[in-house]
Amino acid sequence: MSDIYTKQKRSQIMSKISGKETKPEIIVRKYLFSKGFRFRKNDKRYPGKPDIVLPKYKMLIFIHGCFWHGHDCPAGKLPETRKTFWTKKIDGNIKRYKKNISELEKRGWKVITIWQCELRNLKVRNKTLNNLINTLRLG
Repeated sequence: MSDIYTKQKRSQIMSKISGKETKPEIIVRKYLFSKGFRFRKNDKRYPGKPDIVLPKYKMLIFIHGCFWHGHDCPAGKLPETRKTFWTKKIDGNIKRYKKNISELEKRGWKVITIWQCELRNLKVRNKTLNNLINTLRLG
C-alpha cells in the first residue's frame, strides 16, 4: 500500500514531530516536581540529551516513545510499508541510545529509561512513577 500523502505533505507532517516537551515527559516531570525533586531538562551537555537530569542523585532519565526507540510492545510495531527504511531508522536509534548509555555509565551516571506505554494506562503509570521515586530514593 502506498502512502496516502504526497512526499511533500508527509515531510511536513513528520517535521511537526517534536523530540521535546512531549506528553510523557511532562507527566514524569510534573510528578517528580510534586514529590520535591528538582531537575534539569534536555541537557545538551550529556550524550543523548537526557529528558531529565537529577544531578543531586547522579541520575538521568530518558522517556522514550515506543515506536521511535523500538520497544517490544504493540506501539513499537513497525509499519507494513517501507520496512527496510524503518528497520534501518529504528535500529540506528537503538544503537545510538546504547552507545550513549554506555558513555553515561562510564561517567558514573545511573540511567533510567521510561517507555511511553508505561505512562498511558493510569494504573500502570502510577506503578511506573512510584517505582521511579523508589529508585531515586534508594540511589
